Amino acid sequence: MTTKAKKADEKADIPVEDKLRALYELQQIDSQIDRIRTVRGELPLEVRDLEDEVAGLETRMNNLNSEVQALEDQITEKKNVAKDALAAIKKYEGQQGKVRNNREFDSLTKEIEFQNLEIQLSEKRVKEFKAQIAAKKEIIESSQAVLDERREDLRLKKEELEDIVAETRKDEEELLAKSEVAAQKIEERLLNAYHRVRLNVRNGLAVVHVQRDACGGCFNKIPPQRQLDIRTHKKIIVCEHCGRILVDADFLLGNGRPVEPVVEKKPSRAKAK
Repeated sequence: MTTKAKKADEKADIPVEDKLRALYELQQIDSQIDRIRTVRGELPLEVRDLEDEVAGLETRMNNLNSEVQALEDQITEKKNVAKDALAAIKKYEGQQGKVRNNREFDSLTKEIEFQNLEIQLSEKRVKEFKAQIAAKKEIIESSQAVLDERREDLRLKKEELEDIVAETRKDEEELLAKSEVAAQKIEERLLNAYHRVRLNVRNGLAVVHVQRDACGGCFNKIPPQRQLDIRTHKKIIVCEHCGRILVDADFLLGNGRPVEPVVEKKPSRAKAK
């Protein structure tokens, strides 16, 4: 049998009461971590949203600048077409003085007319492209103003978040280390169930005590027989409504005060935008 399997068997052989104490200890530590992270409020989400918005604006600006460059290239191309057409006209006009019959003269006249049309069309396209460039540059100018504003917002939010994180980093790291140690005392099946419940509830409480004959998490009534099962500590009981692990209040007296739900609040420090 491998060392990992031996450890798993050892954890499985631990009395239910000790398993409940280990789970409750882990819950207390994780709830303290939740409180620290709650101080940050919505700042991490705001920073992430601003980062996405800035990235989107930068992409749009790059696309607009590429479109402007493409239009300028087309303007250059049309000017070259007009230049070539003008050179062709001069050549055809020179050839008209050397023609031998009216048919050749008419043919050269049609070529000159065609080249004049090319020049007119090129000049029209140049005007259209210049109008498009002017419109896009207006959009670029307004988008740049928005981008600069969002970048400044992002800078301020990042500074605010970094300040809050710096204040709580040491405590959070210590608690995370304690959480890892506490988790090692719990068998994998129970630990996975604990984390699954924490992810699915808003206040992060996976282990709660019975309060006034009700679940301390969802506050649904618990039948008397089920409360008796909870007090005997013979098996792990979960709330049939919310899935939280239930323990009795008397059992927790040796572990300190029961864990209170995390209350959402705004960051304690806020900077002016």
